[in-house]
Amino acid sequence: MASFVAASRSAIKFLQLPSVGFLAPCLQNATALSQQQVRHRRTKHWDPKWKRLRKAKFIKIDIPNMNEKPDELSQEQIKTRMKERGIVPPRPWLERPFYISCTGGVFEPYVPPEGDGRMSAISREGAKQKIEQLEKKTKSMMAIRKIRNYDEDFEPPEFATLAQDIYIDAHKTLCEKNKYKLREIVTERAYPELMHNVSDKTIRWAFLKSLEPPRVVHARCTEVITKENIFAQVTVRFHSQQTLAIYDRFGRLMHGSETVPKDCLEYVVFEKHLANEYGVWRLHEKIIPDWMPPKAPAFITYRVDDEPPAAVNAEAESKEVVPGEESAKSGSAAATA
Repeated sequence: MASFVAASRSAIKFLQLPSVGFLAPCLQNATALSQQQVRHRRTKHWDPKWKRLRKAKFIKIDIPNMNEKPDELSQEQIKTRMKERGIVPPRPWLERPFYISCTGGVFEPYVPPEGDGRMSAISREGAKQKIEQLEKKTKSMMAIRKIRNYDEDFEPPEFATLAQDIYIDAHKTLCEKNKYKLREIVTERAYPELMHNVSDKTIRWAFLKSLEPPRVVHARCTEVITKENIFAQVTVRFHSQQTLAIYDRFGRLMHGSETVPKDCLEYVVFEKHLANEYGVWRLHEKIIPDWMPPKAPAFITYRVDDEPPAAVNAEAESKEVVPGEESAKSGSAAATA
């Protein structure tokens, strides 16, 4: 049995292929290539699980013909190419979209009665003013009725209180110079007028109290471009006590006082874009009547030089007289006499 096993082992060794080292060079290369993994049809995996995803990696695109000249194409061919590439054809005219968020002024402005805030309702002039206000009240009531078509909760007494809050917020924001918040409180018409000549100045403003409760004195509605685009303007009368002080960049007082309060009678116009669902009431303009006395101008500060100008020095030197020359002049004058 042992001799049979030894004989079979020797036969197996004899039948085994020779190692690469004992083969010819050409056969050695062929054997090395056969030992490497070669990819062909029968080496693919039996489960094509990611075949669809591998296919999606490649996108077939239409390469444009770069030798094609646009000048040689007809109008139909140009339209076809633009449709294929998803390009919108250009328009022969130029348009700029614009958004009307406020009106450019006050339509049918309120004319304040002369002497308002000083005349008593018992006096003759005060009673006459009351009668004139009742005559002008018809248009305002029609405008308020139109405002209620868009804003059902609109009530003039409640709006007067809201307008006073907007008025105070606008002035406080102006003192803080918060430009972004100010654009939300005032319209684009009032913003440049409020911010004019405000740079390099310090403003101190305070609302002390209301001498009379604010009230709505005027209301109007107007249409801009189309009938559906409606704007509303409401004029509110404020009679209050305020303090105002303006300082220049050097800290010098230019106007007003922080300690002396003053009575202010103002007619402020508030506007709302009724057609806009998200429109809000904003400060639009302030009506200044013709009979109101002009305000005192601000104190202008300027630089004072320590040394006088050269021209002034030259004049001063020419006027100076030397003592010897003065005696000589007097002697010659006596001789001629």
